[in-house]
Amino acid sequence: MNETQSRIDPVLEVRDLGIDFWVEGEWVSAARGINYTLNPGDVLAIVGESGSGKSTSSMGVLGLLPGNGRATGSAKLAGEELIGAPVSKLRKVRGQGISVIFQEPMTALNPVYTVGFQIVEALQIHNPNMRRKQAAERAIELLTQVEMPDPQKAFDSFPHQLSGGQRQRAMIAQSMANDPKLLIADEPTTALDVTVQAEILDLMRRLHTELGSAIVLITHDMGVVADLADQVIVMKDGAVVENGSVVDVFESPKHPYTQALLAAVPHLGTVTTDEAEVAQRVESESVLHMRDVVLEYPKRGRVPAFRAVDGVDLEIRRGEVVGLVGESGSGKTTIGRAAIGLLPVHSGEMTVAGRNMVGVGTKELRDIRRDIGIVFQDPGSSLNPRIPVGESIAEPLILAGEKDKKVVNARVEELLDAVELPRSMRNRYPHELSGGQRQRIGIARALALKPQLLVADEPTSALDVSVQARVLELFTSLQQDLGFGCLFVTHDLGVVDQLADRIAVMHNGKLVEQGTRDQILRNPKDPYTQRLIAAVPVPDPTEQRERRERRRTALG
Repeated sequence: MNETQSRIDPVLEVRDLGIDFWVEGEWVSAARGINYTLNPGDVLAIVGESGSGKSTSSMGVLGLLPGNGRATGSAKLAGEELIGAPVSKLRKVRGQGISVIFQEPMTALNPVYTVGFQIVEALQIHNPNMRRKQAAERAIELLTQVEMPDPQKAFDSFPHQLSGGQRQRAMIAQSMANDPKLLIADEPTTALDVTVQAEILDLMRRLHTELGSAIVLITHDMGVVADLADQVIVMKDGAVVENGSVVDVFESPKHPYTQALLAAVPHLGTVTTDEAEVAQRVESESVLHMRDVVLEYPKRGRVPAFRAVDGVDLEIRRGEVVGLVGESGSGKTTIGRAAIGLLPVHSGEMTVAGRNMVGVGTKELRDIRRDIGIVFQDPGSSLNPRIPVGESIAEPLILAGEKDKKVVNARVEELLDAVELPRSMRNRYPHELSGGQRQRIGIARALALKPQLLVADEPTSALDVSVQARVLELFTSLQQDLGFGCLFVTHDLGVVDQLADRIAVMHNGKLVEQGTRDQILRNPKDPYTQRLIAAVPVPDPTEQRERRERRRTALG
């Protein structure tokens, strides 16, 4: 550190920070021994799996712990101690000294108030003498600053009327309202498409440079860390296992956990296509056939009919995984819904397992669905919370008419073995399992009837990278053993590179490009596909810096 830097007053100094929770008559440690110093303009990434203590420790600094939680140690904001500070002082700090950008703005923003009202409220709480007209003008200015497409319209809109990226911009505008010294960004891009994610990261980078705010970035996305962070803290089981510059941590990780974490990250370009295998699958029978398919959501009241998919040709054969990628609203999930019979085909040809899906009746559809499995994005909400997971796995078998309990029990145990979970877990409820375990149950349930076609809708997007890696390995193993065809819907190009034989790219309801993963990810022809790939952050700070510059040059 040079002499000029040594004279800079730190924004935040954290020393021996610990977080404890009172559980069954004793204090249980959730985080301990956390130390770091943040200067103006610094970006510190805190990474680790769910339950590592990364979010809890940052919320503890702000006094936002549950009633049974406590923070120990020291956390000084511009020299003022926050640990143990009275609530009245912490209220002044929240939103002014320190602001938080939450993971899911739809739940963090109040749904019954407009975006403008909420930004104005944040301004007036910390500036009691500010008139409403002044606050409204400042709110419009902030929405303009975060590059909201139509600031006045966004000001008058409710959160549900904005897209995911626009809601995140609104939340950033609200968090920047009072020029905070520190921003805590808790998984700020997890639910966003790669192109929107790139825009939000560019925005955060620009704003923190212009305003001089420090950022604590909480994430499990190592590509985002490589893109934005200066320093990295790696946490495991509540303790810091590694701490260093972003270049040192990525290029020379010391701790085995950090090494395993980085090794688990899907990285574009690390997998090559076996052309012989692809050619062999082309000769196998079709499990999903679509020709010039048009899908529409019907008119409802004053809401006109909406054409979500227009003229799509797609083929999936037995033993083949086709990755369907694109931004939100591109039509990829709509295709998945049509494939399982949840949306009728407006026009065109579509067959599943050789059976016609156009104009299909209820009884026929029930028979066809025995050949289709589906794995949902969020297994926590797709599994019945009131019944043990073993019953959830057995449910498709029972609905299909299997009445022999011994046969059902044997199949449930066979499926638990297949997804590498102990048979005893069949008696647990979904809330008693981890995210990765719940997703394994979801896969077991989807495979209960030995489907010919499996539709997987963003099945790993909510998982930590190490858990995601294990689930993908399991998925690949099961797919090779059972030979089902799979439509894998995702916006994660790293995952699709690791898993898919072929890739189809959707944009505004049309299929703009399809081919092997080498053709699409290494040599894309369509400009949209090129933009999509350029926006993906890679887990390498040096490479990511170069990619960011190339993308900036391309965008002009």
